[in-house]
Amino acid sequence: YFLDGLEAPAIYLNGADNVTSDSGYYYKFDQSDSTNSSHPLRFYLDADKTTAYTTGVTTNGTAGSSGAYTQIEVASSAPTLYYYCTNHSGMGGQINTV
Repeated sequence: YFLDGLEAPAIYLNGADNVTSDSGYYYKFDQSDSTNSSHPLRFYLDADKTTAYTTGVTTNGTAGSSGAYTQIEVASSAPTLYYYCTNHSGMGGQINTV
C-alpha cells in the first residue's frame, strides 16, 4: 500500500484518551480507488498474518469499489498491529499504537 505517497510506511495511531467513555480515536482507510481492487486491507497481531485483529474494526464494500473503506477504533489497550492485504504476502506494514 501507498500511504501519503510512501510505500508500506510504519504508521502511528493514537488510542483512546480516557477523558470520557466516548473518546476513542477512529481511523478510516478509504479503499474506493480502483487501484485497491483485490487488495482488501485487514489488521493483524503479527507480521505473519496468522492472527487477525478485529476489535473495533469495521469494513464496508469491496476494495476498489465506490464507498469501500476499512475503519478501526483504536482501543487504549491496543498492541502493536500490522496492516496487510489479505491476498498478497508482504503488502503492508507496522502500526504503532500510542
